[in-house]
Amino acid sequence: MNRTIVALPLLFALAACGGGADEPPTDLESAQSDGAAEALARNFEAGDFLDLQLGAKIVGPQGEDVESALANAEGNFADLRSFVACPAGMDPCDPATAPQGTIYTYVHVVYPGEDNEAGSGSGESNDSSDVERATAFRMTRPATGFTGAVGYSKDEAMAAIGAKADVVVTCDDGALVWTVSAGDGGDQWEQAEPITFWWQSTVAPAGPAQAYVIDANYTQATGSGPYPGAANDTTNACVAPKLAGAEG
Repeated sequence: MNRTIVALPLLFALAACGGGADEPPTDLESAQSDGAAEALARNFEAGDFLDLQLGAKIVGPQGEDVESALANAEGNFADLRSFVACPAGMDPCDPATAPQGTIYTYVHVVYPGEDNEAGSGSGESNDSSDVERATAFRMTRPATGFTGAVGYSKDEAMAAIGAKADVVVTCDDGALVWTVSAGDGGDQWEQAEPITFWWQSTVAPAGPAQAYVIDANYTQATGSGPYPGAANDTTNACVAPKLAGAEG
């Protein structure tokens, strides 16, 4: 696939969650092949969800939160709850009246298996088989208007996987990929362990789109969530030109 190196200040730092200097490297910290080394060179520095200062959520036809299942022909492999928020201090969050230059934060809470809530998500009757290992959450479309600001909930990753948890954020053909690494064996990102992922865009959502995927149990399952509308002449940090003097 065509992957473009993004030379921004947010790049070239590994997003390690809870790792220490004396701990052995995980499989995403030590490149074992040329391909792995290439992936490490494209990392975005991942911000912690708890550090975000968010304003009100956009209220769409489904309300503030958009709920869907990430599924394939075999069944549902995750529940997805998504919302889009304006910057702190903006209430209400209405793209029709928001000032030019507003940054929108897209938030996706991924529950492998299902969210264990009877009134939301896919529901118990639509479960897939138990998710023993989920390894990535990704977009299937370019991240329109992506500013370069991206991250996840480090507390949730720690709770799901433990101190060796890594979430590495890269780009794939203009789309964002959050790769969740727990190394081999031991605790994995698995059934009913939610992790929140987020990214920021200069473009407001046009509505839910089939644009999100979970890699789980060695298969992929797809579902819908808020996705930016069409925008001419907008930037996407995944495909921004490489700055002069940058290595790569």
